[in-house]
Amino acid sequence: QVQLVESGGGAVQAGGSLRLSCAASGSGLSFNAINTMGWYRQAPGKQRELVARISRTGRTDYADSVKGRFTISRDNAKTVTLQMNSLKPEDTAVYICNADRGIFPDAWGPGTQVTVSS
Repeated sequence: QVQLVESGGGAVQAGGSLRLSCAASGSGLSFNAINTMGWYRQAPGKQRELVARISRTGRTDYADSVKGRFTISRDNAKTVTLQMNSLKPEDTAVYICNADRGIFPDAWGPGTQVTVSS
Protein backbone atom coordinates (compact mmCIF):
# COMPACT_ATOMS: atom_id res chain seq x y z
CA GLN A 1 0.00 0.00 0.00
CA VAL A 2 1.17 3.51 -0.80
CA GLN A 3 0.32 6.85 0.76
CA LEU A 4 1.22 10.20 -0.76
CA VAL A 5 1.66 13.08 1.67
CA GLU A 6 1.60 16.56 0.15
CA SER A 7 2.87 19.80 1.65
CA GLY A 8 3.06 23.38 0.49
CA GLY A 9 0.38 25.27 -1.35
CA GLY A 10 -1.54 28.25 -0.07
CA ALA A 11 -2.44 31.70 -1.31
CA VAL A 12 -0.17 34.10 -3.17
CA GLN A 13 -0.46 37.16 -5.38
CA ALA A 14 0.13 36.98 -9.11
CA GLY A 15 3.84 36.88 -9.89
CA GLY A 16 4.64 35.12 -6.65
CA SER A 17 6.07 31.67 -5.99
CA LEU A 18 5.05 28.53 -4.14
CA ARG A 19 6.68 25.18 -3.58
CA LEU A 20 4.84 21.87 -3.36
CA SER A 21 6.33 18.65 -2.06
CA CYS A 22 5.04 15.11 -2.14
CA ALA A 23 6.49 12.15 -0.26
CA ALA A 24 5.45 8.56 -0.80
CA SER A 25 5.40 6.11 2.05
CA GLY A 26 4.51 2.47 2.25
CA SER A 27 5.97 -0.94 1.72
CA GLY A 28 5.81 -3.98 -0.48
CA LEU A 29 5.76 -4.57 -4.19
CA SER A 30 3.36 -1.75 -5.02
CA PHE A 31 5.52 0.75 -3.13
CA ASN A 32 8.74 -0.39 -4.74
CA ALA A 33 7.03 -0.26 -8.13
CA ILE A 34 6.74 3.55 -8.06
CA ASN A 35 8.17 4.93 -11.27
CA THR A 36 7.00 8.31 -12.55
CA MET A 37 5.77 10.83 -10.00
CA GLY A 38 4.07 14.08 -10.79
CA TRP A 39 1.46 16.71 -10.15
CA TYR A 40 -1.98 17.18 -11.62
CA ARG A 41 -4.39 20.01 -10.95
CA GLN A 42 -8.12 20.49 -11.05
CA ALA A 43 -9.86 23.83 -11.09
CA PRO A 44 -13.58 24.21 -10.33
CA GLY A 45 -15.66 23.08 -13.28
CA LYS A 46 -12.64 21.82 -15.20
CA GLN A 47 -11.13 18.43 -15.86
CA ARG A 48 -8.05 17.23 -14.06
CA GLU A 49 -4.93 18.00 -16.06
CA LEU A 50 -1.29 17.06 -15.92
CA VAL A 51 0.97 19.84 -14.67
CA ALA A 52 4.37 18.12 -14.60
CA ARG A 53 5.87 14.69 -14.05
CA ILE A 54 9.30 13.18 -13.66
CA SER A 55 10.48 9.62 -14.18
CA ARG A 56 12.92 7.72 -12.01
CA THR A 57 15.59 8.47 -14.61
CA GLY A 58 14.86 12.20 -14.43
CA ARG A 59 12.93 12.67 -17.66
CA THR A 60 10.39 15.47 -17.28
CA ASP A 61 7.16 16.46 -18.98
CA TYR A 62 5.35 19.78 -18.51
CA ALA A 63 2.02 21.19 -19.55
CA ASP A 64 2.54 23.92 -22.13
CA SER A 65 0.87 26.42 -19.82
CA VAL A 66 3.55 26.03 -17.14
CA LYS A 67 6.71 25.57 -19.20
CA GLY A 68 9.38 28.07 -18.18
CA ARG A 69 7.60 28.87 -14.91
CA PHE A 70 7.36 25.55 -13.04
CA THR A 71 10.17 23.11 -12.30
CA ILE A 72 9.71 19.57 -11.07
CA SER A 73 12.52 17.73 -9.32
CA ARG A 74 13.01 14.44 -7.60
CA ASP A 75 14.83 14.47 -4.28
CA ASN A 76 14.94 10.70 -4.13
CA ALA A 77 13.00 7.79 -5.53
CA LYS A 78 9.96 8.59 -3.41
CA THR A 79 9.89 12.40 -3.03
CA VAL A 80 9.04 14.98 -5.67
CA THR A 81 8.99 18.78 -5.50
CA LEU A 82 7.26 21.31 -7.74
CA GLN A 83 8.66 24.83 -7.71
CA MET A 84 6.11 27.25 -9.10
CA ASN A 85 7.27 30.73 -10.10
CA SER A 86 5.55 33.63 -11.84
CA LEU A 87 2.20 32.31 -10.74
CA LYS A 88 -0.92 33.48 -12.54
CA PRO A 89 -4.56 33.57 -11.42
CA GLU A 90 -5.29 30.79 -13.91
CA ASP A 91 -2.94 28.53 -11.93
CA THR A 92 -5.52 28.49 -9.14
CA ALA A 93 -6.57 24.88 -8.54
CA VAL A 94 -6.28 21.90 -6.26
CA TYR A 95 -2.89 20.33 -6.96
CA ILE A 96 -2.79 16.55 -6.60
CA CYS A 97 0.29 14.36 -6.35
CA ASN A 98 0.39 11.21 -8.45
CA ALA A 99 2.59 8.12 -8.45
CA ASP A 100 2.65 5.70 -11.35
CA ARG A 101 3.15 2.16 -10.10
CA GLY A 102 3.36 0.19 -13.30
CA ILE A 103 1.04 -2.80 -13.14
CA PHE A 104 -0.52 -1.49 -9.92
CA PRO A 105 -3.17 1.28 -9.90
CA ASP A 106 -1.85 4.82 -9.67
CA ALA A 107 -1.61 6.32 -6.20
CA TRP A 108 -3.08 9.78 -5.59
CA GLY A 109 -2.66 12.28 -2.79
CA PRO A 110 -5.59 14.13 -1.20
CA GLY A 111 -4.68 17.40 -2.95
CA THR A 112 -3.55 20.81 -1.78
CA GLN A 113 -5.14 24.14 -2.66
CA VAL A 114 -3.19 26.79 -4.58
CA THR A 115 -4.87 30.17 -4.91
CA VAL A 116 -3.36 32.99 -6.96
CA SER A 117 -4.97 36.41 -6.69
CA SER A 118 -4.63 39.18 -9.25
